[in-house]
Amino acid sequence: MDADVIRLPEQLGPLLRTARQQRAMTQSDIALRLGITVQAVSRLEKNAGRASFDRIHRLCLLLDLELLLRPRAATADVKSQSEW
Repeated sequence: MDADVIRLPEQLGPLLRTARQQRAMTQSDIALRLGITVQAVSRLEKNAGRASFDRIHRLCLLLDLELLLRPRAATADVKSQSEW
């Protein structure tokens, strides 16, 4: 899997869903291993931007993904903090 740059919260969920599917795991598999409901997994995959960092981190560990923080590219089209 290539690295994906996430610039908006709504981009994270679909990437997590794709990673889960590539590993041939169901939402039920994830729910059982994380101790959460299938509905919670579905919500994560639809809107991970509202999930706690702890939950996202645990899901990334389960999916063998890592989070990487780095300086943003100067050309990145991202809202400035004043627009939040």
